Amino acid sequence: MKTDHTLFQSSASPNSRRVRIFLAEKGITLTTRAVDLGAKEQFSDAYVAINPRRQVPTLLLPDGTAIGEVPAIWRYVEEAWPDTPPLLGTTPREKALISMWERRAELDGFSAVMEGVRNAVAGLKGRALSGPHAYDQIPEIVERSKQRVANFFADFNDRLGTVPFVAGDAFSAADITALVTIDFAAGGMKIDIPAECDALRSWYEKVSGRSSSKA
Repeated sequence: MKTDHTLFQSSASPNSRRVRIFLAEKGITLTTRAVDLGAKEQFSDAYVAINPRRQVPTLLLPDGTAIGEVPAIWRYVEEAWPDTPPLLGTTPREKALISMWERRAELDGFSAVMEGVRNAVAGLKGRALSGPHAYDQIPEIVERSKQRVANFFADFNDRLGTVPFVAGDAFSAADITALVTIDFAAGGMKIDIPAECDALRSWYEKVSGRSSSKA
């Protein structure tokens, strides 16, 4: 399904990947514009005019409205294309559970990895937090981030020992964030799923085998 919306994104951005997987699951193809984060294109006047927060991804609507933040983009897509497979739930119960577990995946896992990476990578000096403001790195935070990631693995292993997918019986946005978190941890912090987390590893092998995971 081709649309006249434009997604500004980067192949190096885990947040962009969360949106790409979401779109792939729904079978929606958007026009994409690559933002070169290595060249700091997100700070260019042209991009700042689209997203003053200097972050990717950004979804530009046909009327010129720019939507940033992954959950907001997901919500727009879910409601703009209601005939595609739902990933945010259909009943009040499903919507609440998916929202709850996706937020836990983001706060306990994804944000922990982001914190660790942004406070450790030399190329991000002065950019410990993404966005319009500069923040110094705090190297001591990295060890705490590693512990947070370890706890995320353990907690989600416990969860996935009781359900087939993060939010319950069906693949959802919560699985997308958890999947991207695990890959981000492996690539950005060299932390893999611990050997003892059998349920988490089984789930990971299942969801990473979905064609959307390559988006």
